Amino acid sequence: MHSERRLFLRSLQSGTLALTLGMHELLRGATLVAVRVWPSADYSRVTLESDVPLKARQTFIPSPPRLAVDIEGLELNPALRELVGKVRADDPNIAGVRVGQFSPNVVRLVFDLKQAISPQVFTLPPVAAYQHRLVFDLYPTVPPDPLEQLIQNRLGSAPAPSTATLNTPSPAGDPLGDLIARQSGATPSTRRQDMQAPSGPVMDTPDHPLRAQAATDRLIVIALDPGHGGEDPGAIGPGGTREKDVVLGIAQKLRERINATRVGGNTMRAFMTRDADFFVPLQVRVQKARRVQADLFVSIHADAFFTPEARGASVFALSQGAASSSAARWMAQKENKADLIGGINLGNQDAHVQHALLDMSTAAQIKDSLTLGHALLHQIGGVGRLHKPRVEQAGFAVLKAPDIPSVLVETAFISNPEEEEKLRSERYQDQLVEALMRGIVQYFSRNPPLARNRST
Repeated sequence: MHSERRLFLRSLQSGTLALTLGMHELLRGATLVAVRVWPSADYSRVTLESDVPLKARQTFIPSPPRLAVDIEGLELNPALRELVGKVRADDPNIAGVRVGQFSPNVVRLVFDLKQAISPQVFTLPPVAAYQHRLVFDLYPTVPPDPLEQLIQNRLGSAPAPSTATLNTPSPAGDPLGDLIARQSGATPSTRRQDMQAPSGPVMDTPDHPLRAQAATDRLIVIALDPGHGGEDPGAIGPGGTREKDVVLGIAQKLRERINATRVGGNTMRAFMTRDADFFVPLQVRVQKARRVQADLFVSIHADAFFTPEARGASVFALSQGAASSSAARWMAQKENKADLIGGINLGNQDAHVQHALLDMSTAAQIKDSLTLGHALLHQIGGVGRLHKPRVEQAGFAVLKAPDIPSVLVETAFISNPEEEEKLRSERYQDQLVEALMRGIVQYFSRNPPLARNRST
């Protein structure tokens, strides 16, 4: 009896207890914490969150298109079965999901797809509130073109242009506008006449100089970038308000105002880097803005701090060197972590190439960004409290378009209970949108848009 006890104790000390009890007594399967589906035209994401890392093998079958995935160390549970019901009918990429216990220790998922896709399957380590994540990013083989999205927005229902116009000269030549004309089947002259003439009376001088500028009409594109989205909720207020939801709503309101406004006889159109609740990597936001040849890039966020006392709106521009303050540096570091929380595939080498491209930001871009930032900050200060009286600068990754004036607007502190309520109110959102619109108009009144480079 004593010898058996001594043997048992020695096995504990030598680490051989697994041989005594059997490995199946020590190992257990992963516990699935949550499943999430994020549909969008750009791509559809499916996330499985678990308490330990998951290992998966995938096979894509082209006809009919479907993706089969075997996940090791997992057994069917209620959370996994919920995945079937979480696929929406309007998902552009996923028609449905089938789930089954393929073998005692392997679960098989089969994604029935609506089109050919290029799947990216990768894992993410624990970060923020998340545990281990297994991610399926299902990208269409033929990705949606941001230009096409802008064209559809142009050809859709367009409200009557605002009568608040600016008499600034418009340089001739607009390759982006000409592309829209070609795609819509209109001649350039028809396009210019359509974009120039408002549906109501022209509120300018009796001679209608706006109509006289029809031959030089220039489409002005403003890229609106609602921060965060999808897996990345952004900051969360004490009342549970999520930053990603608030800034999307503000951006949608601003889009309507931009699309209803003309500057110097030039039609304006807003392009959104995301128009629904899905995650867009930081460099992709910049790529989209450059693809549509945006004249400005405005990233919209809601600030947060460790204590609820901080309050006020802020505007940030890029800095090639040191940040303008320790607070600006901290803010840039916080916002640049969006890719870690939202989750990007670090195995995708293209991301590294794009990051290198984004380091080409010029002093001219920063100068124009500061001019835009000052105009916005001045107008925002008229409708609410400012956190800082000047435009701050730091190394924000999302502001690194080398050829587009870019700013990041922190609309208020969502971590402050009073400002969280303001951010949720229609009244404050409308006031903020009007202030941003006035700032954009003020910027173009002093900095008329230049002719675009004809290489697209």
